[in-house]
Amino acid sequence: MADFRRNFKDKRGFKVHGPARGNGSARGAKGADESRIVELRIDKMVQGGEGMGRLSDGRVCFVAGALPGELCKVLLTFQKKDFTRGRVLEVVEASPDRVKPKCPLYGRCGGCSLQHLESSKQAEYLAQVERENFKRLAHAELPADFKVHTGNPWNYRNRARVVFCGNREDGARFGFREQESNHAVTFENCPVLTKGLNEFLKGPAKNLKARELNIFDNGNGQVSYYYDGMPAAEFQKNAVSVVEIGGKKIESDASVFFQSNLGLLPELVCAVRNAVDEGIRSGEASDEWLIDLFSGVGFFAALLQDKFKRVTTVERDDGCLKHAKVNLSGNAENVSAPAEDWLAENVVDIPATLIVDPPRTGLPPTALEAIAKSSVKKLIYVSCDPVTLARDFAKLREFGFTMKSAEAFAFYPQTPHMEMLAILSR
Repeated sequence: MADFRRNFKDKRGFKVHGPARGNGSARGAKGADESRIVELRIDKMVQGGEGMGRLSDGRVCFVAGALPGELCKVLLTFQKKDFTRGRVLEVVEASPDRVKPKCPLYGRCGGCSLQHLESSKQAEYLAQVERENFKRLAHAELPADFKVHTGNPWNYRNRARVVFCGNREDGARFGFREQESNHAVTFENCPVLTKGLNEFLKGPAKNLKARELNIFDNGNGQVSYYYDGMPAAEFQKNAVSVVEIGGKKIESDASVFFQSNLGLLPELVCAVRNAVDEGIRSGEASDEWLIDLFSGVGFFAALLQDKFKRVTTVERDDGCLKHAKVNLSGNAENVSAPAEDWLAENVVDIPATLIVDPPRTGLPPTALEAIAKSSVKKLIYVSCDPVTLARDFAKLREFGFTMKSAEAFAFYPQTPHMEMLAILSR
């Protein structure tokens, strides 16, 4: 593995000389305080993809770059009374699932943190992490048939934010932020970006007026881009794009959120459709009203609109709302408001079908309370952070909801992040 040496201060102010997170090289130990180097057996993987073990004094240690079962030399970088953090300096006994990272910038670039784990094993490890999260946070078991859907582990990412570093002689003009730093590390070819995005970044020089650039590959040969301060005419020409999913064309642009793995997205769409159909068929929900909260550009609502007599999308971002008005018409009402405020202020007195797709922070307390007071019996919860989903489920269970099914989608291979879909009813 490459030895990427860096100097930085840890959270206690100690200066550490060593490899960047996840590198696993022993050579970075030079100059480190020997009292802060320990040999540690890793027990399991935890949220965030770190390995976890226990020091001789009983404290938990979270170790970046370590895998369950491994014996590692670990540099402690942060210490508290009841837990510590560290990073791998040397793998003494390696897991059979450890592999050499594919990217030469692994350990410096902040984009990936699991390339040291065999791609085909990542879903298995992460599924176990989520089972433990639900036990710990919600005192609940995920269903026995809990599945993690997977797709192509490389060249999958169709959306990214890159840093423009100028027209360099070596040809690398763009980069990603380094780990634990605002500095950029340049690359010529990123193994997780789609071929279209890599080719776009190698293309003719662009007269960019900002350092950061949002790029989006619509999967049909078009790459759109956006930067802060982009003139309106250039925005309309170069930022707006259309994605075709499930036979439906969805308009969006490179400045707003859209899923970053178009190859796996149809499986999530299929799962949501099945949940909607089952809810209507069972009578737990109805075709009278679809409510889509945190709806973005109206993605789910647009795909499901033909199943309902009335559709309401609620989104506070004006950029998203502009596209939602294009993607939905007829029986659809597109509301510009915080989702939790709308839900608290509007009476839902019929068994509507409710879809929520909140940010990483999960559902605000006011939204949870409004769901509890409503007549909603079927809740389709799409989560980009399983930890907050587990927390919210614990609260929703107090309101009478049970988990009918749950599945996950590995939208971000080579990272510990997953999307989850939970179907709740009461």
